[in-house]
Amino acid sequence: MVLYVLDAAAQENVMATVVVVGHGATWVEKSVSERAREDVRITFVEQHEQLGTGHAVSVALPTLSEAMNGADGDVLILPGDTPLLRQSTIARLLEQHREKDAAITVLTAVVDDPSGYGRIIHAKNGSISRIVEEKDATAEERAVTEINTSIMVVKESLLGPALRRVDRQNAQNEYYLTDLISVLFETGHVTQSYLLDDVTEAQGVNDRLQLATAEIAMRARINERWMKRGVTMWDPSQTYIDADVELAQEVSLLPGTVLKGKCVIARGAQIGPHANLNNVVVGENAHVGTVDAQDAKIGSDATVSSFVVLGSGTEILSGEFVAPFEHRNR
Repeated sequence: MVLYVLDAAAQENVMATVVVVGHGATWVEKSVSERAREDVRITFVEQHEQLGTGHAVSVALPTLSEAMNGADGDVLILPGDTPLLRQSTIARLLEQHREKDAAITVLTAVVDDPSGYGRIIHAKNGSISRIVEEKDATAEERAVTEINTSIMVVKESLLGPALRRVDRQNAQNEYYLTDLISVLFETGHVTQSYLLDDVTEAQGVNDRLQLATAEIAMRARINERWMKRGVTMWDPSQTYIDADVELAQEVSLLPGTVLKGKCVIARGAQIGPHANLNNVVVGENAHVGTVDAQDAKIGSDATVSSFVVLGSGTEILSGEFVAPFEHRNR
């Protein structure tokens, strides 16, 4: 999930990418490091005490300041649980922030049910005067439908001084990052919002139901992208493709096909129905039926019949025919 957020943050002229970790830090660092894009250099900092979002940014600030080395720049702050966020949305957020010479710009959204989210409170001149967390909000403030997405960009030179003025006098006894707004607004800085067009981009994932909802949206995006590039899907609603999969033009995917890991499918190959491939390379014009395969290679013009299992390290030669119900290992 964090990898999708890192992809959205991969903008031009990024001087440092810092990921704040807490519970399970070692596992998170290993997992992210192994799968992150090679052109993104990540520094991990650990938040030993979970004292709120403002505290998390404070932990990262020394690393950010060192990387920027006095340069005049901005800090983009993203939560790690918004996998549907688009890179283009972040680009537009940064563009408006710089055009208005704002101290802070918050990505916001208008939703039908704002329950659980911080509410955006505007001043008469349109600036954001503060963000109120639901537990601290009055009944009138809870009726506000513009919500905080927890995505924002802040001038680096103002971030440290503003964070030092944030306290824990709230219902959760935490340092709220959102309190930056009131601190900067009250000192006369430009504090603005950028309204999100597609509210699903800001959808957080806090339980299995939200995870399933996000996965449906992400799968639809991935499938749409491949179909626009010339891949045929007999039933996109029953086709599951991981983000790291590579497909050539004129690949045909039958219903129930699941492609996981770093699968590479060459031009003209047909996969499925109900194939389950994980880290499998398939050559041109190969036909792969209802097959379960992992860490295998299938050559060009090969035919792997249905109800075949290919174990790790298996290689099917070009033009080879594998009969139904075979179980092959290395």
